[in-house]
Amino acid sequence: MEKRRVVVTGLGIVSPVGIGVTEAWSNIVAGKSGIARITRFDPSGLGSQIAGEVKGFDVTRYLPPKEARRMDTFAHYGLAAAIEAIKDAGIQVGPHDAHRIGVNIGSGMGGLPMIEDAHDGLHNGGARKISPYFVPGTLINMVAGNLSIRYGFKGPNLATATACAAATHCIGESGRLIEYGDADVMISGGAESTVSPLGVAGLCALRALSSRNDDPQTASRPWDTDRDGFVLGEGAGVVVLEEYEHAKARGATIYCELAGYGMSSDAHHITAPCDDGDGAMRCMANALRNAGVNRDEVDYINAHGTSTPLGDIAETVAIKRCFGDHAARIAVSSTKSMTGHLVGAAGGVEAAFSALALRDQVAPPTINVFRQDPQCDLDYVPNTARRMKIDAALSNSFGFGGTNGGLVFRRI
Repeated sequence: MEKRRVVVTGLGIVSPVGIGVTEAWSNIVAGKSGIARITRFDPSGLGSQIAGEVKGFDVTRYLPPKEARRMDTFAHYGLAAAIEAIKDAGIQVGPHDAHRIGVNIGSGMGGLPMIEDAHDGLHNGGARKISPYFVPGTLINMVAGNLSIRYGFKGPNLATATACAAATHCIGESGRLIEYGDADVMISGGAESTVSPLGVAGLCALRALSSRNDDPQTASRPWDTDRDGFVLGEGAGVVVLEEYEHAKARGATIYCELAGYGMSSDAHHITAPCDDGDGAMRCMANALRNAGVNRDEVDYINAHGTSTPLGDIAETVAIKRCFGDHAARIAVSSTKSMTGHLVGAAGGVEAAFSALALRDQVAPPTINVFRQDPQCDLDYVPNTARRMKIDAALSNSFGFGGTNGGLVFRRI
């Protein structure tokens, strides 16, 4: 069976740099940071006191208050981004096609704040303080479940939980479901909300986070000599994937084609990447092979680029190994310099940014590149967005446990 073509017809974003595609993308292109001191709780006892929080989010725009109280914040973000994406795509569901529309929206950690609150309730008031909605309110697959129920989507209903690569794997696997005929439309991406005392404290204990608390907006500085860890972010990114002929038949607006998807494992360490970038390199090569795209056809990479001392070097090495001499001619940027690291939602938001880069023919910047690390010697689009020809773009996501995912998007 010849695989079917898959295109992107809808985008939804809830992020530290804006709610909705227009606001978020405008701020990304302008190089505006969404990182500030944590307001969700008092962070003064923590080594890292900054985060990319979602600002001005009103869940009642998307859900009735009673329904919203039954879900953790990550589900609020995921449902909001999905609703925005479905609206953007103009998807209508009827009894004749409900079974051909599916959902695959994942998360790295799921309902951590709700778990913390439930534990406090149990400790202080006993079992009677636990809500019957505690378990379904925190499960990672409940964004997909609730969305399917809301719209009557009866196709595949699943979620992937692969840490920082979750959304990318969701999108890639959804594309394959469409390619091989299991669905015509998939609503796919990731959601995360771990800006909580336990979430931040745990990552501080791991020594993963930046401690540049006195200057939050410059704390996330991928590829810079003085980077000292990533900044935690939150939000959701969702894309509508659709079989090409199905999209054309209904007159959908097409952002780009999802041409390829690759995966790999480092098989090396639970948190640290391979020094030689081997896993990431094989992931990118697999995605290009699946896309049928030559290495010299890639114009832009939305990098994983977390601002960690080891990770940024490893990704640079991987890109050079994968692309050879062409690596120096690729625009490589880390939008995490503005959003922070959205963990399981990162790949969803960054896939949307990659689609928008293709649409608008602009490479977003990496901000906060003050002194570029000599070991990170590629073109990172420092500090200012660049108008340029982009026909093919790659989006990278690498997660704890050594799991890697890559998506190739192509202009159509």
